[in-house]
Amino acid sequence: MSEEYVLQLQHIRKEYPGVVALKDVTLELKPGEILALIGENGAGKSTLIKCCSGAVIPTSGKIIVNGKEFSSMTPQLASENGIAIIYQEFNNVKELSAAENLFLGRPIRKGIVIDKKAMEEEAAKAFEALHIKIDPKALMKNLTVGYQQMVEIAKAVQQNAKILIMDEPSAPLTSAEVESMFEVVERLRKEGVSIIYISHRLEEIYRLSDRILVMRDGEYVKTLITKDSEVQELIKLMVGRELTQSYPPRKDCVKKDEVVLELQNVTGNGDTDISLKIHKGEILGLGGLVGAGRTELAEMIFGAVRKKSGKMIFNGKEIDPKSPREAINLGIALVPEDRKRHGAMLGISIKNNINMPIYERNSKLSVINNKQEQEIAEKYRENMAIKTPSLNQLVKNLSGGNQQKVILGRWMAADSELIIFDEPTRGIDVGAKYEIYKLMNDLVENQGKTILMISSEMEELMGMSDRIVVLSEGNMTGELSKEEFTQEVIMTYASAARDK
Repeated sequence: MSEEYVLQLQHIRKEYPGVVALKDVTLELKPGEILALIGENGAGKSTLIKCCSGAVIPTSGKIIVNGKEFSSMTPQLASENGIAIIYQEFNNVKELSAAENLFLGRPIRKGIVIDKKAMEEEAAKAFEALHIKIDPKALMKNLTVGYQQMVEIAKAVQQNAKILIMDEPSAPLTSAEVESMFEVVERLRKEGVSIIYISHRLEEIYRLSDRILVMRDGEYVKTLITKDSEVQELIKLMVGRELTQSYPPRKDCVKKDEVVLELQNVTGNGDTDISLKIHKGEILGLGGLVGAGRTELAEMIFGAVRKKSGKMIFNGKEIDPKSPREAINLGIALVPEDRKRHGAMLGISIKNNINMPIYERNSKLSVINNKQEQEIAEKYRENMAIKTPSLNQLVKNLSGGNQQKVILGRWMAADSELIIFDEPTRGIDVGAKYEIYKLMNDLVENQGKTILMISSEMEELMGMSDRIVVLSEGNMTGELSKEEFTQEVIMTYASAARDK
């Protein structure tokens, strides 16, 4: 190995039954650099980094760390060789303190007794070294997602990691938390830590990285010097085609004389006095900052939380769904923000996921009609363009974009009339985003559906909505027609203080 690199993956291949996840992928990481790893969902990024941690054993290829050659890693070998990975799903115990999580699996002991005081003192030093203010005694469940992530970073540094791999680190964070995380990442680079940074947000890639490695369909495509590359070039390399438009063309199909859902002075779940109308064939955008009450409003409409007062009128009839099941039966669906925890059932098949809301409808005396189940799943795999070798594939093995399509296929099978999308493209790459947008357009233009879309991405909100309603601190502060859309106006409404 050349001393120019601290980590090399050479000709890595990984095969699963019926699927080749990685095909001859090579990666080289220099000392003290940030190498961005990008590609569409399903490109093989997560599988590749799991080869580094020992979570996945390559079918063939070499892993070389500081001159030492390995055919595969184990978690212990990775740790011993200074490799640490911060996954999207944190490896922490919510009921333990920040200090205890920092030393998870390797506690400081005084004799045979765990020395909590010593761990708290060491944790305080680790947090201080990263310029982050976390109480070592605080329980993880009481920390924000941003601080939980900082504990994970501190854990890696405390274990003397010299190669840090970060998988979509900014996805669950607020803007302020993202800035704090950037400061820590840049500080680690200055201290000589080499970082592989995976993100779908290209603005982050340009801000942080030195070089960019592009993958597509499990294969290495190209490595570029960040400052010499252009966004459109990256997108073309990722998707294998040019995306000249961020959003597909929209037809005006809003039927203003048909109101699908009307809220009259709805209060509850942290929201106050919300009144709005959603028309048939419309995409109504719901904007606001974190904590504005957007998801809380969606939960009330979907019956996950009961409203305290006000009226909800669906297709001319007053409704008050007492549960999601009741809302589903009415024709209301929710595609949640966190598809892994609240959306798709990751441990079961695509076929079972799609058929889940309609089992009662398609069974007789509690016996499921397997032929009908297969036909329905096949129909929506085709309609949603879900990439999979089999309908029996577990959803957890799909890319984020395909998981989102499975959830959407489920609600299409249920014949839902109003579909609530909560952050529809969070954690999804640029090519898959475009596909989701096309599916949303098809829903309103050709299938007569109506959409309520919650989004924190300003461009997405303006690019996909027919109208935008803005919430702030649980209050509705603005309503904009398409002609009135500007980032400044939306942010003004989103930042408005609650009326006293």
